[in-house]
Amino acid sequence: MARVTLEHVTKRYEDVTAVDDINFEIEDGEFVCLVGPSGCGKSTTMETVAGLTKPTEGKVYIGDREVTNLAPKDRGVAMVFQNIALFPHMDVYENISFGLRLRKYEDEEVERRVERAADIVQLEGMLDRMPDEMSGGQRQRVAIARAIVRNPDVFLMDEPLANLDAKLRVHMRTELQRLHRELDTTIIYVTHDQAEAMTMSDRIAVLNEGRLQQIAPPLECYNEPANLFVAGFIGSPSMNFFEGTLIEDGFETRNFTVALDPADVPSATVGDDVTLGVRPEDVHLSRYEDSLTQPSRRIDARSDVLEPMGDEIFVYLLLSEGGERSMDRDAASSPDQLLMSVTPDTDIAEGQDLDVVFDKANVHLFDTETGEALADGIVDIEKPEPDSGQQVTEADS
Repeated sequence: MARVTLEHVTKRYEDVTAVDDINFEIEDGEFVCLVGPSGCGKSTTMETVAGLTKPTEGKVYIGDREVTNLAPKDRGVAMVFQNIALFPHMDVYENISFGLRLRKYEDEEVERRVERAADIVQLEGMLDRMPDEMSGGQRQRVAIARAIVRNPDVFLMDEPLANLDAKLRVHMRTELQRLHRELDTTIIYVTHDQAEAMTMSDRIAVLNEGRLQQIAPPLECYNEPANLFVAGFIGSPSMNFFEGTLIEDGFETRNFTVALDPADVPSATVGDDVTLGVRPEDVHLSRYEDSLTQPSRRIDARSDVLEPMGDEIFVYLLLSEGGERSMDRDAASSPDQLLMSVTPDTDIAEGQDLDVVFDKANVHLFDTETGEALADGIVDIEKPEPDSGQQVTEADS
């Protein structure tokens, strides 16, 4: 095992900056996912650790060694690629042992390592098979075993499950978690699939346009996103966003107002442009507001489209008559559209007028200009109307 440290790593290609001043440290035995959209710099960052790409600026450390200028073979790393790239004319045993035989290991040591790796990835009884006789998941396990026999300090995995079908990807995610537990080694895993990142990793490093946006445990990225990009990227479907203004007693946008105390948003002042974010599961029908500790004021809406997903229903709501419909399913960012998630037994129909509320304890506020997070959860300052039965009159007194 070894920790991996990147210090001010930058990689430029002529006028394109693929990685921009990235700093982070991955601890011994940690499983970290680099996640972000295509072209965000995650694969370039991994290639810099592997030695396949030399940084324009900055330093790379594996353990206590600076490896910035070392060849890949001298870094103590092993890579598993998206393209499995097995030798089609070699059986499983030969594929797994190829790197060891190339380095002139003794036959007994080669056999010992291959058998151990095959046992770890559950390839027993398959060592004499040819790659074309195996399923996609089995071939991917061969590629992982080929990396295991190296006894590397760090495993580097670049979207290794991307070419598998959906069911097999779920199975292989479980296999990789088991592998990490058994090997107790450092793994850096590149993916654009946030489900893989959320379910497998100890921490997620979210990248965008070559810059590190946030590195934190999965639930922290989900519940306390550092900025608008992380809030919109982590979570499926995406968070709803509404641009508005901070006013004396709350947040105001063109279709609704949410009461809050501006003093609880110390980084902003009344009059500032603020973006409110709320996840679909934190939007509720008003009939259930009594179950929330801090429901917002009721918001008028009309159901537009229902998407039954089995364990939940996604409900697209229009907030104004003739409201703008967004075709981007994951954006949920039209000022006139709100995405809500409800249980499958909820009585709701398309075209129905509804009242909805937000769970204010899970509402997020962001600086519209910079995108930086201002608050995660807001305090309820709405005072309940007095109970008429408890009112005291002059006659009573």
